[in-house]
Amino acid sequence: MNDFRFRQVHLDFHTTELIDGIGSCFSKEKFQDALKLGHVDSVTLFSKCHHGWSYHPTKANVMHPTLTFDLLGAQIEACKELGIRTPVYLSAGYDHKTCLAHPDWVCVDSVENIGKPMPRIPEHYYPLCFNSPYLDMLIAQVEEVVQRYDCDGIFLDIVSIHPCYCSHCRKILADRGKSLHDTDAVIELAEETFYRYTERVRKAIDKYRPGLPVFHNSGHIRRGDRRLAHCNTHLEIESLPTGGWGYDHFPLSASYVGTLGMDYIGMTGKFHTTWGDFGGYKHPNALKYETSLCLANGAGCSVGDQLHPLGVMDAATYRLIGEAYADVEKKEPYCKNVRRVADIGVLSSEACKALDGGEVNSNSNPDIGANRMLTEGHYLYEFIDEEADFNSYKVLILPDDIPTIGQLADKLRAFVKQGGKILATGHSAVDSENRFICDFGADFIGKSSFSPSYLHPLFETPPFGEANFVVYGDHYDIRVNTGRTIAEQVEPYFNRGNGKFCSHQHTPFDPNKRAPAIVQGNDGIYCTFSIFSDYAKYGRLILRNVFCYLLDLLLGDHKTLSISHFSEKGIVTLMKRKDQQELFQHILYAPTFRAGENIEVIETLPAVREAEVSLRLETPPKSVRCVPQNQEIPFCYEQQVLQYTIPEFVCHQIIQIVY
Repeated sequence: MNDFRFRQVHLDFHTTELIDGIGSCFSKEKFQDALKLGHVDSVTLFSKCHHGWSYHPTKANVMHPTLTFDLLGAQIEACKELGIRTPVYLSAGYDHKTCLAHPDWVCVDSVENIGKPMPRIPEHYYPLCFNSPYLDMLIAQVEEVVQRYDCDGIFLDIVSIHPCYCSHCRKILADRGKSLHDTDAVIELAEETFYRYTERVRKAIDKYRPGLPVFHNSGHIRRGDRRLAHCNTHLEIESLPTGGWGYDHFPLSASYVGTLGMDYIGMTGKFHTTWGDFGGYKHPNALKYETSLCLANGAGCSVGDQLHPLGVMDAATYRLIGEAYADVEKKEPYCKNVRRVADIGVLSSEACKALDGGEVNSNSNPDIGANRMLTEGHYLYEFIDEEADFNSYKVLILPDDIPTIGQLADKLRAFVKQGGKILATGHSAVDSENRFICDFGADFIGKSSFSPSYLHPLFETPPFGEANFVVYGDHYDIRVNTGRTIAEQVEPYFNRGNGKFCSHQHTPFDPNKRAPAIVQGNDGIYCTFSIFSDYAKYGRLILRNVFCYLLDLLLGDHKTLSISHFSEKGIVTLMKRKDQQELFQHILYAPTFRAGENIEVIETLPAVREAEVSLRLETPPKSVRCVPQNQEIPFCYEQQVLQYTIPEFVCHQIIQIVY
């Protein structure tokens, strides 16, 4: 994206007609003062909100009934004077005013709800169907904005591929001779509808502003559907940690998005909870960490705010944003045009299920568990889909339930033939005939009849020593032939249930019921347990320790980066400047804790002291320094390994390595 900005604000403005004087206290000077206080260089402004009102004179819609002037135009003018970019927001999927006027345009989410009256709940939003006349209305609204205003992009919200059974969709299906109960036909129509909508938006924009950036937001960048991603000119990863996404979501999403060759932004919020949290402020240290997390993952930053209905910017909010963005402003020269360095590719469960036609779940447990283990083990990794270049990685991880058939199986066989290694768990790396697709030195038998079971490693597992560790979830039986068994599964005496039980939870292990659990063969390592799903749910330390042992076994001397004397809850990434001999190692740390019922927050930023880094580097380095401080760091380089100690820092430090 041309003129990509790192310090953006997404300025929500969803305002009901029940409030008088919309925008009546707007002041260009105070608006500009707030943006300068916040060190903001791009702000997404509103043309149309979820309520359905426009914030400017319009022929394609209706201006908010209590707004008396062109608020959007005034905001754009104020920003342009400061050199601040102004993408413009239109609510595409939600338009409450239109829903009430045209209930037959509203999506119907199931066959069972056909013909049922829409509940008249003023604060509730209903998605509109793009097979209804609503799409023509929306396209006219987009054209009006790009024709009239000097905007720098279009942001369309609440849009996704979803099955619909409204009268318009039912007619299309009937004309095609398809049944409402034909799920494949309904999904096919949903996909056609979405892509037709994106094509019409692109044509509407290009009619007046060819190439103007556009982003279609659904709240999550779905892994595994590149066509969906490339409907956009760039990507904005909506991920408010305290707003339901949590601190897991952004690093996982960014590690996948970074493989798509597009500019991308991490979108957090100033809110203590989520959007529309008037008077709710997160701790400044939390925003410092979240914006630093964006930089460490190769992303620009966007902070969500919501303008007061009277049009007054909140000074406390922009002091809060300014504390974080002043730091980003200093660091962004070292974060432009970079690409993540990764030893490991993780085939995303979400992505592979999408390709296989299975259920897509953005909260896929295997993905979450793998992401946590890799982050806590300080590995360099990316989440990938079937289209990725597997040969870019030293090890591929297939977490728990990756369907390996067809082209994917062929690519994996080619990968190991070239010397790559696979770490597979659970029901991964198995073809449709229950055979391993590569050589783990074992035969796959099938799903075990016991649940839970026990894992007994045949190697040291500090801090526990030798033991049988309970593991929940599905696990599988194998028969070892040429492979090396490096852990065993120990089955319980019986499954709990049907009148059989022992103690409070599960049946203890029977020491005489032993079978292979982890085996190493020529092409990699296979584990019979679904360890990533288990870790996502229960967080058992032993599983992470076992995983790190196995991964280190496969990486051997080819591991690019190692770090010691640093918390497992810290983040480490390595970025390479495109077409230049520069590396940027990011390290950041902030402890989280639970506040209220279920909100994970950050308040304190403790100092991190003397983290030690080893970096495999074929070319001797010319310099190693902390940036933006430009502080030289003593280093040692021997046998293609660079070693240095990071000086004390708080929250986030970038190390620039020039070679």
